[in-house]
Amino acid sequence: MRHIPNALCVLRMLLLVPIAVLLLADEYRLTLLLFGFAAATDGLDGFLAKRYGWTSDLGKILDPLADKILLVGVFVILAVLGRVPVWLAGVAVARDVVITIGAILYRRLYGPLQGRPTIVSKLNTLCQILYLLLIVAAGALAGDWQVAATVLGALVFVTTVVSGLDYVITYMRKALDASRRLELPDSGLR
Repeated sequence: MRHIPNALCVLRMLLLVPIAVLLLADEYRLTLLLFGFAAATDGLDGFLAKRYGWTSDLGKILDPLADKILLVGVFVILAVLGRVPVWLAGVAVARDVVITIGAILYRRLYGPLQGRPTIVSKLNTLCQILYLLLIVAAGALAGDWQVAATVLGALVFVTTVVSGLDYVITYMRKALDASRRLELPDSGLR
């Protein structure tokens, strides 16, 4: 049972393929259901891991990776289809690229990276999910979605930039602290 959260993360990653196929086939109603299910697994895996103590080192890697794969993939596909502004998809993708490169560099230079998603990062993920769900819903359902899409798009932009800067500043501080610890002579004053 303790592997259910990790299995949900892997499922979320794998769901990008049918979601992409459905989007490219202009099947927005089915995409809405499948993407909604994939988005729900994000909350469910976290709930199960915390509620039942089913956390793992693998899960700490899989969960953010699954989010990045799903959200970046859907952003890129919707941008290619002209459903979301290319610049907004670019900002979302750039944030994740910067965070990933920073994490890789930190790990290579200083060792394992200890950290948890910040509140602004969680808010950013929620805003991105809601925005993408809205865009897919606009393709699936009749109605005027422009105002809601503009407001949510603005929230995505702001939370993406703020959370990206938050990660960069936080982990630059951690890198400076780690660098200083490495430079200290072994005098027992660590």
